[in-house]
Amino acid sequence: MYEKLETRTFLAMLVGVSLAFVFLMKPFFGPIFWAMAIAMIFYPVQLRLLARIGPRPNLVALLTLVICLVIVVIPVMVLVSSLIAEGLGVYQQIQSGQIKPGEYIDRVNRSFPAIEAFLAQFDISVTEIRDRIANAVVGGSQFLAKQALGFGQNTFQFFLSLALMVYLAFFLLRDGTRLVDLLIHALPLGDERERLLFAKFAEVTRATVKGNLLIAIIQGALGGFIFWVLDINAALLWGVVMAIVSLLPAVGAALVWVPAAIYLAATGEVVSAVVLTVFGVVVIGLADNVLRPIFVGRDTKLPDYIVLLSTLGGIVMFGVNGFVMGPLVAALFMAFWGIFIREFGHAAHLASVGGEREATDTREGNEGG
Repeated sequence: MYEKLETRTFLAMLVGVSLAFVFLMKPFFGPIFWAMAIAMIFYPVQLRLLARIGPRPNLVALLTLVICLVIVVIPVMVLVSSLIAEGLGVYQQIQSGQIKPGEYIDRVNRSFPAIEAFLAQFDISVTEIRDRIANAVVGGSQFLAKQALGFGQNTFQFFLSLALMVYLAFFLLRDGTRLVDLLIHALPLGDERERLLFAKFAEVTRATVKGNLLIAIIQGALGGFIFWVLDINAALLWGVVMAIVSLLPAVGAALVWVPAAIYLAATGEVVSAVVLTVFGVVVIGLADNVLRPIFVGRDTKLPDYIVLLSTLGGIVMFGVNGFVMGPLVAALFMAFWGIFIREFGHAAHLASVGGEREATDTREGNEGG
């Protein structure tokens, strides 16, 4: 009895200390998560370097981290700084009256009166839509300006988080295999199940980050390029916006280029509108429809609708990290239920079959008697 009390007390304190540690690490959730993502995504690179250099874990981890910084981190920082500068320029133009979102919508409405007649059938007011869109554009520009101001004021915090992420990524690259083995040994789920779950975790994280980010970069670059070719204002800004919205499956960059094509047609630039529409449907849309199932759906073994719903839910719950966390939670949910059905469902089925056979044998014995 006393040993059971000791065990229960120890387990309760273990859970309590673990929860306290989780809350202690909560402010650093972003750097920790992205350090783990870097370690998992660049693990194949690490293996190749290990095969070339030999068993020198510190050097291999350092070289892998340098490759990550050159390929990913530094370009993202340059892009973000350019986006902030261009976003501030658009905000200043809106504040000075050079850009008037409401006038753009009025021009579209005058050029296509059929839109107003169509919406009137559903009791939808074009004026109300105009005001909402104009307020959304102004609010978005204010948000960009606020973020730019906050970035300038919190530069030290940003670089502290970046340094922490790089620091953790180095040790995760160097000691990641040992840490996984330690967790497998410590968790009471069964080694085979734990290895399956850790493999699924790494697979989904790698596929989602690589897939979604690669698709976003491709679509944003294509969208920014065609906007630049057609001499549309703030091409870099709109390219980044298209990259962000392309993180949403089945929605994507069309949220940006379709209104732009409609506006070009409304202002008489029919050729530019046709070029943008054809390019958006054929090139940008094809990049989404072809690459997303290859990089995300196929690797995560998740249906497209699950990827969409989990991505949206993840963004709502976890913010910018949600486009990875959402599909990750969905994949782990399906992995857990797959294990349950395979092990416990199979056992229940065997027990049911055994019970039916026993009942049949008993009935046959009674009839024979």
